[in-house]
Amino acid sequence: MDVSLHIAQDPEADALLSRSPLAALTGMLLDQQVPMEWAFKGPRTIASRMGADELDAHEIAAYDPEKFVALLTAKPAVHRYPGSMAKRIQQLCQYLVEHYDGDAAKIWEGVKSGEELLRRLKELPGFGAQKAQIFLALLGKQFGVRPKGWREAAGAYGEPDSFRSVADITGPESLAKVRAHKQEMKAQAKASGT
Repeated sequence: MDVSLHIAQDPEADALLSRSPLAALTGMLLDQQVPMEWAFKGPRTIASRMGADELDAHEIAAYDPEKFVALLTAKPAVHRYPGSMAKRIQQLCQYLVEHYDGDAAKIWEGVKSGEELLRRLKELPGFGAQKAQIFLALLGKQFGVRPKGWREAAGAYGEPDSFRSVADITGPESLAKVRAHKQEMKAQAKASGT
């Protein structure tokens, strides 16, 4: 796939996200309670700290858990909650090794429908319904992974130019639109008391 993501707003981090399905999945996993760019820079930081250019699911799955926590905790920390995220990343990689021979792309290769792909994404450790829909939208909009019904399965995130999530970030301008949408949603939730 010839993909050029611009989510992390950092050339090296975005290059890794663009070429590595595992890095993209890991960035999506980290995308909670931190700015999007910080979350999606995480895979590059992890790879660098492991002395590698790429992330390897087999290596991460087998990594000593305490050492992996230390790797994510080192300054600057990979996430606001590096300990719990280290555990989640290892669980994700262990699942990929067990179910997909460590190859994240096998999650979507040969999938016949958006519904099936959404189900597979929701089965991943750390991926609830919303995170799975956002990643499905990212796959469809930017990776060209478009099984029948993918937009419907992705829900509102699959709508063209919706600027609701990372699926729509192609540069600084779209990042600003997505950030504005998220702030508007938070303000509405606060106003309604939810």
